[in-house]
Amino acid sequence: MRTVWRRMLKASKPQSLSPMHRIVIAFRAFFVVLFNRVRAEQVERALDAGAAKMVEPQSPQVISEKPPDKAPPKPARKAAARNDAINLLAAMQREARLVDFFKEPIAGYSDAQIGAAVRDVHRDCAALLDRLFGLKPIESAAEGAEIEIREGFDPARIRLVGNVAGQPPFRGRLCHHGWEALRCDLPEWTGSERSMLVVSPAEVELR
Repeated sequence: MRTVWRRMLKASKPQSLSPMHRIVIAFRAFFVVLFNRVRAEQVERALDAGAAKMVEPQSPQVISEKPPDKAPPKPARKAAARNDAINLLAAMQREARLVDFFKEPIAGYSDAQIGAAVRDVHRDCAALLDRLFGLKPIESAAEGAEIEIREGFDPARIRLVGNVAGQPPFRGRLCHHGWEALRCDLPEWTGSERSMLVVSPAEVELR
């Protein structure tokens, strides 16, 4: 009987488990279980294991919820930055009317009128420079005095002019005492980008 079923199975074996193929397997299993006790026990265990697997509750799939990505913080709006030279020029115009003085045509004014205007501009600009920079002379000696320049001097602080030859120390006449700033307190610019090049705003008197 086994030989017959093996031949039938071999003759009708398809490429996949078609209904006819499953019927052949069922008949084959029937006779194997009927005439072989050991195989019957194996089939029973396999069926019990399959049934238990089918009814075994499946653990619920845990879906990890990813918290929504936080929106990146908006960059802080930077204040418009303008060149310090414009800041200084604006301060000189505001405090001493320096731009007005240089842009004014002076051909029609007398020397006395120009001298009076220069006196005011000179006074106000000097006060502004002292307040912003605290300027002081680099060399304390009076201009025209003989001074000695020693080896290792800083060319950024002392500039040699005239007949420069050889190696220090040098002796020479102080032509200009130089200036250095003790601080730099330029006003901070808080205007808009559109007006960053404005030196002096237009003034309108309302009536």
